[in-house]
Amino acid sequence: MKKQVTVILMSIFLAILVLAGCGTKAPTAQQPAQPQVKDVILATTTSTQDSGLLDVLIPAFEKKTGYKIKTIAVGSGQAIAMGEKGEADLLLTHAPDAEKKVVEAGAAVNRRLVMHNDFIIIGPSADPAGIKGKAAMDAMKAIADAKAIFISRGDNSGTHQLEKKLWKQANITPAGSWYQEVGTGMGQALKMASEKQGYILTDRATYLAQAKNLGMPILVEGDAKLLNIYHVMEVNPAKYNKVNAAGAKAFADFLLSAEGQSMIASFGKEKYGQPLFFADGGKTDKDFGL
Repeated sequence: MKKQVTVILMSIFLAILVLAGCGTKAPTAQQPAQPQVKDVILATTTSTQDSGLLDVLIPAFEKKTGYKIKTIAVGSGQAIAMGEKGEADLLLTHAPDAEKKVVEAGAAVNRRLVMHNDFIIIGPSADPAGIKGKAAMDAMKAIADAKAIFISRGDNSGTHQLEKKLWKQANITPAGSWYQEVGTGMGQALKMASEKQGYILTDRATYLAQAKNLGMPILVEGDAKLLNIYHVMEVNPAKYNKVNAAGAKAFADFLLSAEGQSMIASFGKEKYGQPLFFADGGKTDKDFGL
């Protein structure tokens, strides 16, 4: 009798173990392991934030991978400076000359071309300097000659770096009350240009995102000098051991993936009737003559 009871109890115990095992699902290929360090610090230009592009890309990436992107949107110059100090995990910027220097210095690695759009010069509808339709350098000369109000980012951003290059190529050192450096991001600088009815150099994406509130038309566009190229770079973990190298690479790879590139290529089409950026995965600077 005792033997029978023992057998019954063992059978019940085994059945409980089997049922418990059935209630536990094994990880599947569709459920990737969660990253050990979730937070990824992205230092990027204000245009990727102000245009709304990051509001589309980041949630998709976070849902797919479990990482959490912490965005610091500043001028490209400041973003690159953060990379040089190891204060970010990756950089998404549009200042090619400065980017090359930070890679050569060993602070960033794996610089890859992500996308492009272009810069434009906008200004008052009355166009007091008469720049409409001119080439970029000719437009800058006309603005300086007329001493028409020009709003400069003044923050060493990618936009500001291009502006300074255009002035230099035009052999002009801008100075005087007409030339106003504001030291702000692109969105705020556009608002100030609108308020003061001044000219300003801006990326097309941020302009389109805010155009309805500005009342300022595009006056100069299409010049090859106004090409606006964005690269992603990972801060070098060999130089800064606190960098989240795995997270940085994961987000950079996502931007260049078929999914990321498709999202970039379609962004803005429905709302603005045209894409705000053109996806460039697989291309290099040589494709743009750089």
